[in-house]
Amino acid sequence: MFVGITNTPRDYAWGSHLAIASLLGTPPSGKPEAELWLGAHPGAPALLTDPAVVGGARHLAEWIEAEPERALGAARAAEGRLPFLLKLLAAAAPLSLQAHPTMERARAGFELENEAGIPLNAPERNYKDPFHKPELILALSERFEALCGFRAPESVRGILDELRAVDATMDESEPEALDALERHLAGNDGLRDTVDWLLRDGRGEDTGEVAWLVERVVALARQAAFLAGGGAPIEFPAELATVESLAAAYPGDPGIVISLLLNRVSLRRGEVLYLAAGNIHAYLSGLGVELMAASDNVLRGGLTPKHIDVDELLEVLDFTPTPVPYLAPAASAPGVSVYRPDVPDFQLVHIEADASPGSEVVPMRQVALGGPAIAVCTAGGFLVAGAASSVALKRGEAVYITPDEGTLTFAGAGEVFLATTPD
Repeated sequence: MFVGITNTPRDYAWGSHLAIASLLGTPPSGKPEAELWLGAHPGAPALLTDPAVVGGARHLAEWIEAEPERALGAARAAEGRLPFLLKLLAAAAPLSLQAHPTMERARAGFELENEAGIPLNAPERNYKDPFHKPELILALSERFEALCGFRAPESVRGILDELRAVDATMDESEPEALDALERHLAGNDGLRDTVDWLLRDGRGEDTGEVAWLVERVVALARQAAFLAGGGAPIEFPAELATVESLAAAYPGDPGIVISLLLNRVSLRRGEVLYLAAGNIHAYLSGLGVELMAASDNVLRGGLTPKHIDVDELLEVLDFTPTPVPYLAPAASAPGVSVYRPDVPDFQLVHIEADASPGSEVVPMRQVALGGPAIAVCTAGGFLVAGAASSVALKRGEAVYITPDEGTLTFAGAGEVFLATTPD
């Protein structure tokens, strides 16, 4: 069964005014359009374009609750929920530094906060549900900029050496500003100690040493840009430019310094990041397709005026230095790439087809469903046929697909993203 779905983009302040509308060919709202949610998450469940075909349900969550076996299939009916959430995300300004818990941590934290009587909508609440929130992002813009995971110690050392070299070029050198940072990093658990110190001491009434460090790092980044403009070689231009942009968006925030401890990545169109539990990250700019487990559990770690629970964040974060977590296709065929992370909640299928000029042959692509699915067309148009029915899907449209449709055939030309569960 194919059920048309739609939604209104979330108007978070960091969102682009035009990127999602331009991608889908829809009129811009005049407000920021940060995220278009396509799923059954209670925060913004997808609206059904024809409620009559599903007994009058207004949105996807309502239909799943009323008819779980019909909507999810017999294998998932007992769970009573769609395990993934598909989004289009358009960032015109940096998002907060954040990380997400494991399933075990989420369950325990959710129960503890319930027992403590903390309302679900309380700003100090960490766990809104008992689920984990791993996620992937596929770049749709020519560049998608992000921070993700802690970088190798020698790379952090290189950035600090460059900052000291830039400091030496200043009219008033202040190398002492970096001394405390280096002392914290030099400990047995240097990254954890440093993040703890920056967040705990950098957000209170007396920010002292941390405030000085943040101010100095921003000044050194600006000096590095000046030197680079004069032809001086700068080894970490992207990292220092990020410091400048973060300072403009979140002046004085200790997350500005934390950004130097993280991998700085610029995705090309079609490249994918997978962010597992504990990976600290922030999307900086760009348009992408985001697919995640259906959860709202976020532990923030800077670059935000919102609540930061330092103790809980430190328990959730994975401080192991790691390379950029690119995700390669787990399977591919002509025009079909399947991105399957190491979780049972979701996989993303990228379907592309180009019609040859003057050819009467319509390109066809096939995808076997692992469970319920959601498809959104971002270019061209397709006739999508399953075991029981079919639907015409064109740019800007999305459909929910029940698992009884089995193997799907996409006939047409353009681009579609399909979210489903693994085989």
